[in-house]
Amino acid sequence: MQIRSIYRGAKISAFKCREVTREIQGKSVADALDILTFTPRKAARLVEKTLKSAIANAENNNNLRADKLVVQEAVVGEAATLKRFQPKARGSAGPIRKRSSHIRIILTDEITLVKRAARKPAAGKKNARKRADAKASPAKKKVPSQKAESAASHAESSIDPSTPTEASTSSEAAESNPTQE
Repeated sequence: MQIRSIYRGAKISAFKCREVTREIQGKSVADALDILTFTPRKAARLVEKTLKSAIANAENNNNLRADKLVVQEAVVGEAATLKRFQPKARGSAGPIRKRSSHIRIILTDEITLVKRAARKPAAGKKNARKRADAKASPAKKKVPSQKAESAASHAESSIDPSTPTEASTSSEAAESNPTQE
């Protein structure tokens, strides 16, 4: 059975209100109310008011339970537009359109919702981190050993600066005799 509620002449543009109604289509009534309660928009308050009215219609007029109802359709159509004008420079006038809309919500008890299976906890992310750490750990081990070798060679050369090392002797020889290279 279909139950409907219509809010005519809501003082909000249809474009702004459609953004909210798209979120609740196909949801259970309880889920839709939760979404609307925690949506910080004026349109959410107006749609929530219409949804509560549809729920009351279902309970009082048709003896249906609210926990069995599903939002089959939530549609927002354009209503009358108030046309106003604001004065502009040099005697001209700029138009202002104060738009309004009709919010229509249709509930049904004929559709049964199938809940998705609960997602597994984020254990996969932990395993991915472990794998990434395992790949990065051999590279980390090589870098400190190279640094240790360079530090050791630097320490040897800095111990006795008066004694020339093989590298410094060969470089001095190359500088003094450029034709050998």
